[in-house]
Amino acid sequence: MIQAEYIWIDGTVPVPKLRSKTKILDKEKGLPLPGESSLFAYPVDHEVIPVWGFDGSSTNQAEGASSDCILMPVRVVNDPLCEGILVLCEVYNSELEPDKNNNRVMAKKISEQFADQEALFGIEQEYTLFKGRSPLGWPENGYPAPQGPFYCGVGADEVFGRKMVQEHVDSCLAAGLKLSGVNAEVMPGQWEFQIGPADALEVSDHLWLARYLLYRIAEAHGVNVKLDAKPVPGDWNGAGAHTNFSTKRMRAEGGYDACVIGARRLGKDVAGHEVDAGQKVVTKEFPEGYGVGYEQRLTGRHETCSWREFKFGIADRTASVRIPLHVAKNACGYIEDRRPCANIDPYWVVAYLIDRICSE
Repeated sequence: MIQAEYIWIDGTVPVPKLRSKTKILDKEKGLPLPGESSLFAYPVDHEVIPVWGFDGSSTNQAEGASSDCILMPVRVVNDPLCEGILVLCEVYNSELEPDKNNNRVMAKKISEQFADQEALFGIEQEYTLFKGRSPLGWPENGYPAPQGPFYCGVGADEVFGRKMVQEHVDSCLAAGLKLSGVNAEVMPGQWEFQIGPADALEVSDHLWLARYLLYRIAEAHGVNVKLDAKPVPGDWNGAGAHTNFSTKRMRAEGGYDACVIGARRLGKDVAGHEVDAGQKVVTKEFPEGYGVGYEQRLTGRHETCSWREFKFGIADRTASVRIPLHVAKNACGYIEDRRPCANIDPYWVVAYLIDRICSE
């Protein structure tokens, strides 16, 4: 017998939550053990990983009179927390239609439409660890020292929660997720992990699974993980999900011009016209799927550009879109959209970036 943890995104507003429940599967009926290649093919073989269901009226995804929702497995990895597997699922309603929060369907459609451009992503997930009402490591009364020594800090007086963070790293790697890095962030009690490079669906699936493992590990420590865009008001950094994006053309020799074109297209979408590097313009709108609380986080302070404005530049962390210094020097690479907040649905963001940059 084997434990299969079915994981899905619920219908909570304004920020959906992760839900999960456990199904016991019988190895003797043909289910491969974790690690056997036949289990990890994508798309998942639904005859091997069975479709399941749940009560959608308890997750804000259905009415009580017709509450059955369907869990459709789409990605399976080893479960590092037990002898089992993690089964990431899409949600469908009783009419076999995608749930209204199922942005994965949209991301898949758009990524397939522009498959020839071979878009790759890397997402930097910031998060804040809370113990009770305060971030981990904060004094019971008052505030810690001003921001400065905590970013990538070393020592018990400058970083908090490292043991738990290391458990998360080990778990992600054991699960086979494309975790590419981790670091302590600018505000004490705040950390970041990075997923990628990977394609649109893989980076999003792996980010949701990495979030799940982080919640579970923190749960065992009695710590809460918050993805709030501005977890503590005042003179403290917010929490983002900076999204790195490139196409085959951007990565190729001489692809710097394509990086600039991509940044301009993102600016054109919000400003109404093309923007030159370093030029700041007032935006006409802000991408709706870039996270709840963006107006508190994107103020023009704390390494952000105001959400009311748009600009891009080289090595500029006060920009909406940054072109890394090494990309400019190597004349190829990727761009970093710094606007997405920590609580994004990555499926929405990757679909948006592909559509805006690749469709012209």
